[in-house]
Amino acid sequence: MNENSVYKMAEEPQEGGNAKEEKGSCAEEVKELGAVLDKRFALITVIGQVEGHYVLDSSQKATKYEHLIPLLVSIEQDREVEGVLVVLNTMGGDVEAGLAIAEMIASLTKPTVSLVLGGGHSIGIPLAVSADRSFIVESATMTIHPVRSSGTVIGVPQSFYYFERMQERILDFLDGHSGADKAELRRMMMNTDEMANDVGSIIDGKLAVSIGLIDEIGGIGEALSALREMADAGKKRRNQPKNADNSDNIR
Repeated sequence: MNENSVYKMAEEPQEGGNAKEEKGSCAEEVKELGAVLDKRFALITVIGQVEGHYVLDSSQKATKYEHLIPLLVSIEQDREVEGVLVVLNTMGGDVEAGLAIAEMIASLTKPTVSLVLGGGHSIGIPLAVSADRSFIVESATMTIHPVRSSGTVIGVPQSFYYFERMQERILDFLDGHSGADKAELRRMMMNTDEMANDVGSIIDGKLAVSIGLIDEIGGIGEALSALREMADAGKKRRNQPKNADNSDNIR
């Protein structure tokens, strides 16, 4: 993923002789990058695998955390950006990098909305629930499974204890940023009856909403409408654990 995967709306052309040139430049940017000419909102796309501390093969689509984190900082500091839309179609990837991005999104002071298209698998699930409001299309799926490693693992109890602690970090984040029950998520994560060659569960759009993992079924129209509503109200729904006081859940 390149840095143009985060699009902030183009500025209105200034009065004067360069206005036509700037307008033409903006039109070319839309044609080339698919940018949205709306300076209120920033768009972040999470596609392919979330790349972490190791560089993925060049044949794989990847979202690089060293690109997203500085861009999220830039968005947070930009006074003209009133909200952030996060669009996901990811197969997962590096757990620590994914959690780092999810924590960044969750801690933004601007309203955030996520939309899962196609798939939001593995570490893509924390990314999806990190926004203030989350949407998923009916045909999308999310796969929740135990933490695994593609490298060499030393066969000692400490290694498996480390994986267990990492799983708890993921479950704690999901528990704190969604309405899903932690015990049910753990059961689905360790399910051995659903996939023939793997452990875990495949969650479709309707199931994700029914268990409280995702807020609503919807597409780009619903997601943008929700973001505009939050931005117009100048409010952000506070991400907080379910056992916290909900009497002041708007800021």
